[in-house]
Amino acid sequence: MESAKNVAGMARYGITVTDTFGVPMGPLKELAKELGRDHARALELWKTGNRDARMLAAFTADPKVMTRAEMNAWVRDFDSWDVCDGCAIHLLRKSPFAWELAWKWAGGKREFVRRAGFAMFATLAVHDKKAADEVFLEVLPLIEEMAGDERNFVKKAVNWALRQIGKRNPELRRAAIEVAARLAEAREPSPRWVGKDALRELSASSNR
Repeated sequence: MESAKNVAGMARYGITVTDTFGVPMGPLKELAKELGRDHARALELWKTGNRDARMLAAFTADPKVMTRAEMNAWVRDFDSWDVCDGCAIHLLRKSPFAWELAWKWAGGKREFVRRAGFAMFATLAVHDKKAADEVFLEVLPLIEEMAGDERNFVKKAVNWALRQIGKRNPELRRAAIEVAARLAEAREPSPRWVGKDALRELSASSNR
């Protein structure tokens, strides 16, 4: 499955390719289905440092038995947005510690640790159907604060979280639009971009 062409394509999309075979997501998901969940094996796959092995680990680790320490260790290892987001979407959001650690990571200093926090908020907004509106309303001030982070992968995740929270229901959309409108008027380029981009999508959604 190793492909120099795929590796080059990944690099064009900002994916870290220092240790990868360039295996596409489709075959990795198919292999994960064949293998099934095995948490011990997933931990060993993660230790390799290889991008493809780590994505396979994200698909096959068991979120019900994964400890806080293991989750924190994986997040500290993140060095590429695709692995970060893939872990958030397919694994970490399913953990009983998801909300607790999302808040911790969103306040972290490292670029991909902070991205992981906001990626968690974004994917929880989509998948945590039982969460009350209040828990998402509590995230909005943090989004407004962290929108000033100029690091590319952080501001994109902050934007992602704002948009997904706003798309959850009409009440949250109104609250997210208020935040986006304030950010869109900022002097600094990062919060202004976050606000304008989110406002564009959320305003279009509210008119449908």
